[in-house]
Amino acid sequence: MVAAEPPAGPSAAETAPSPSRPGVYVHVPFCRKKCRYCGFYSGTWRGREAAYLDALAREVALRGLDWPAFDTCYIGGGTPSVVPDAGLERLVSTLAELAFSADTERTLEVNPADVTLVRARRWRALGCNRISVGVQSFRAEELRWLGRRHDPEGALRAVRALRAAGFDRLGLDLVQGLPGQSLEQRLVSLRRVIELEPEHVSCYELTAEAETPLGRDVAAGRVHLPEADVAAEAYVVCSETLRQAGYLHYEVSNFARAEEHCSRHNRKYWEQVPTLGLGPAAHSFDGRRRWANVRSVDAYCEALSAGDQATQQTEHLDAEALRWERVALGLRTSRGIAKADLGPDASARSTACELVAQGLLEVRADRLVPTLSGLLVADALARRLLFGAAR
Repeated sequence: MVAAEPPAGPSAAETAPSPSRPGVYVHVPFCRKKCRYCGFYSGTWRGREAAYLDALAREVALRGLDWPAFDTCYIGGGTPSVVPDAGLERLVSTLAELAFSADTERTLEVNPADVTLVRARRWRALGCNRISVGVQSFRAEELRWLGRRHDPEGALRAVRALRAAGFDRLGLDLVQGLPGQSLEQRLVSLRRVIELEPEHVSCYELTAEAETPLGRDVAAGRVHLPEADVAAEAYVVCSETLRQAGYLHYEVSNFARAEEHCSRHNRKYWEQVPTLGLGPAAHSFDGRRRWANVRSVDAYCEALSAGDQATQQTEHLDAEALRWERVALGLRTSRGIAKADLGPDASARSTACELVAQGLLEVRADRLVPTLSGLLVADALARRLLFGAAR
């Protein structure tokens, strides 16, 4: 672990109230090519878009009408931008059957290679008001290694086109921690992102998912990811660089230029706000129950064509399970957790005091907030507070 000073004083993002209205997520499982590191359910199943859209309309009719008005809509994947404009128009028309508040945040994930000024204007006309751009890197060799379809200049063109189309809420995503990547190489991409002044930045550490080509290469010893201490040092430097540029570090991997630019939809997941997931492999939460759709386009379409819900697994959470989850998720964010979520066990409170003394947590009023060092080991903090206290 690398020692680091915590951010000075609570920011707006740390003191803001939790969102309460539900959100809806739509999983679009189509890609032009599958990146070697991607563990999300997606593939190059061209020709299945029409059947998928038929099934999506049936799922909206089966599930969506019982929910109150949503205030976020996130269309992700996969690569939603590979769907032709007519298909996206049909998708948005289907979602119009649901109830949405007037101030709904509507996010569309896009690949830079799919962005043109004409298409960006169409996305605006469809009601999208926030775009998440999968830039991943501004170094050509890294993009080739990752298997991306665009080059650095293509990413720049995409950002310019989106700005010209009137988007004033852009999120740029980076994947960092590639094999052999130096700290300076990380900073090349990060500094380029800062120059573009997006409203939101996500910096994800590359992980080797088991069922991906990258995961198999790492397991076989053909590829080596950075050692933990190297990755930790780089994480601290990248966070400091973004914070010095005026960004709030409001979640382990996420930064925003101001409180209003934090991803309202993603915060719902971290703060246990109900979300409805539509599409194959999508996950939902209604406050007490979680369920996941089948991880197959064909099975999803077949189930809904037969009038069935395409649910694959369901989990009911009691009050204690919800508390444990609240701690695990909250320690990933700059809001932290309520002291009350430690529960009645005195050993949990004792452990929290130890973590404060170690510089991993801070006490702010009635909350425990992770420092930058704490964010580095957020999952370990949760395990110590929850499971360590139980032993």
